[in-house]
Amino acid sequence: MLITLLNRCPDAWRFVDPSALDKITLRAALAAAASFAVALLLGTPVINWLARRFREPIKSASTAIEKLHAPKAATPTMGGLFVLAGLAGSCLMFGDWTNAYLPLAMGAMIALGAVGAYDDCVKLTTQRRGLGGRTKLIAQSAVAVAAAAAIAHVQASSGAAATITFPLIGQFELGLAYVPWAALVIVASSNAVNLADGLDGLAGGCLISAALAIAVLAYAGGHAGWADYLGIEHVPGAGEMAVAAAAAVGALLGFLWFNCHPAQVFMGNTGALGLGGLLGVLAVVARHELLLVVIAGVFVLEAASVILQVASFRLRGKRIFRCAPLHHHFQLAGIPEGKIVVRFWIAGALCAIVALASLKFGAREQTFDAHLPTNHTAFR
Repeated sequence: MLITLLNRCPDAWRFVDPSALDKITLRAALAAAASFAVALLLGTPVINWLARRFREPIKSASTAIEKLHAPKAATPTMGGLFVLAGLAGSCLMFGDWTNAYLPLAMGAMIALGAVGAYDDCVKLTTQRRGLGGRTKLIAQSAVAVAAAAAIAHVQASSGAAATITFPLIGQFELGLAYVPWAALVIVASSNAVNLADGLDGLAGGCLISAALAIAVLAYAGGHAGWADYLGIEHVPGAGEMAVAAAAAVGALLGFLWFNCHPAQVFMGNTGALGLGGLLGVLAVVARHELLLVVIAGVFVLEAASVILQVASFRLRGKRIFRCAPLHHHFQLAGIPEGKIVVRFWIAGALCAIVALASLKFGAREQTFDAHLPTNHTAFR
């Protein structure tokens, strides 16, 4: 959108070269800075507004966890509102909206954020614990299927096959199974982030590492030279997702300004479902759905701990962990909240590094310069 404004008003913007904004890397950096600024500016007024209306009740199946979190009672929630606003606003300004993937990603994020917001409102304004699990899953699945079908259509239009990429192995054709597979990835990512959102700064910090890794993957996959050098699938147009991922990083940094311990606001399902869904959409577009399991390793472990806990209790009548999700297990082991969060951040960063390093393991030995045009304009 900014490029359009510069082209239409050359006199007002005569000191700015519009062609510079063709480069994805520059627009990604600007989007990150803008989303951080918007989230920071909106944070205080939105938190004050939420404090008068939406305060988080501390409810848990574990009385021990309720006691530990008692000081957080009545902390404003639904902070995801200003995170998603900063992210969407910066993408609106610096994103290339002629790229079909960008409106799809933003639409899915906002729709899933709306599901989360409704869930938060039901939980905070009634005696119910939010939407029923089945109802919420149906709503998430509807959004995910629509997004997956739209992505499949865009990729088919560009000549890309419906494949799944196994790291270090290769690609396999999915055919008609591609849409349900992609929808499953989006829903799973959305719910996994939601489960991890239980300690101050935990989900936000781990999302930053994951978003940075996805930004690199999307940019590399959208660039023919980088894709060939790394031995990954070239997905025309996927590079624009680096702008969305960078905007997410900036918005999350702005959120952590207020969410670091002791938190002034919680993300709520509004932010967790929306941002988790966006992470899944970006992985689907970049064709790295399975590598997302490594990139989002912390979120996967959090979700797996819940699944294992429930399965063990139903089948054996015994629990594996003191409490699930996993971060609560460590809390009940006596580890301070701040230490748990920072260690999870470190684990998230290591997961992202391992995922990116795995790309080169499968890459063919070749000289990258051979794939670059002489004027390097492909780095847009």
